[in-house]
Amino acid sequence: MVSLFRRWKPDADKAKPAKDDASASSAAAEAIEAARAMGAGADEAVQAPPKSQPLPPSPMPEPAAPAALESDPASASMPAPGTAGDASRTREKPAAAPGRPGWRERLMGSGIARGLGGLFARNPRLDDDLLDAIETALLTADVGVTATTGLVESLRRRMKAREFADAAALRTALRGELVAILEPVARPLVIDPAAKPFVILTVGVNGVGKTTTIGKLARRFKDEGKSLMLAAGDTFRAAAVAQLQAWGERNGVAVVAQGQDADAASVAFDALQAARARGTDVLIADTAGRLHTQQGLMAELSKIKRVLGKLDGSAPHEVLMVIDGTTGQNALSQLRHFHQAADVTGLVVTKLDGTAKGGVVFALAREFGIPIRFAGIGERPEDLRVFDAEAFVDALLPEALGA
Repeated sequence: MVSLFRRWKPDADKAKPAKDDASASSAAAEAIEAARAMGAGADEAVQAPPKSQPLPPSPMPEPAAPAALESDPASASMPAPGTAGDASRTREKPAAAPGRPGWRERLMGSGIARGLGGLFARNPRLDDDLLDAIETALLTADVGVTATTGLVESLRRRMKAREFADAAALRTALRGELVAILEPVARPLVIDPAAKPFVILTVGVNGVGKTTTIGKLARRFKDEGKSLMLAAGDTFRAAAVAQLQAWGERNGVAVVAQGQDADAASVAFDALQAARARGTDVLIADTAGRLHTQQGLMAELSKIKRVLGKLDGSAPHEVLMVIDGTTGQNALSQLRHFHQAADVTGLVVTKLDGTAKGGVVFALAREFGIPIRFAGIGERPEDLRVFDAEAFVDALLPEALGA
């Protein structure tokens, strides 16, 4: 009897959920009636869904459209000078304002501008502590020991001679001293119309922006009505030839190239022959970036100069060295070695709108006296500015005390 009862008991237990379901349905019905009685309305009452009808699944969100499809069609059709990111960054950041406001807008974040601006943001006392703070700011911004010492000592002598009535007069004197350092080297590049073509050889270490600078120069000369040609002499770096060809296509400029791993001197020779045959005004030759400590690669620059000289004894007419403004005091060593190998005649200082300290410009001017032709203060072609000593210094100093 006991065993039969145990076999029958689970069947009795299975019947209990039906009773529970009936009780739940009855309770739900009572809740609906109570809600109606309270004025909630039939639509607002909570209703239990039937067990045979499961709740519908929530709709899945539609997949997002690819980013490429959301881009501006006009900008997508523009050929990129380098990677695809270059064009997008150029679209995101417009060109700097023309004139001096553009210089101040782009250089106000540099190390020397922040340092000097912090000193004159308040109304400081005219004393030796202020001169010591100026000296620290200049040294921190890579102006260099020689240039900084000479500048601060000059200000100290004038202060002891009571030439300054207050800190505002000292700020004016500091501006004059900084401009005096840069004015002798602020000489723009002049294209000799008698030289056809006028040959510009660009040199520099890796990653300073030589190819991009060439593309911007091509845009500038094209806008001035000059005919020009580019020589893709950076045959070492992957995609360097394609990058220069993209700049040439954008600006409508012919590019002479032989492909990767070709002899750079041979490329320059062929380009000069083609430019002379076409009567081109300007030829800009690119070269591979190289560390100034690699003697074999530095000797290759001398070879390129000799090969160009075989066709034109005065070529290259300008050896333009591109220097990264974020390099710091190492730029002095770079210029010293490149000057020995290629006889640098002009400088382009790039990336001054980023995290550059900016003071290296004064160190270069003080030690070498080589003309600074251009300064890069942005990514747009228009942001390659002819170097202006007064505009550069005014961008580093606050317009007035407390500004």
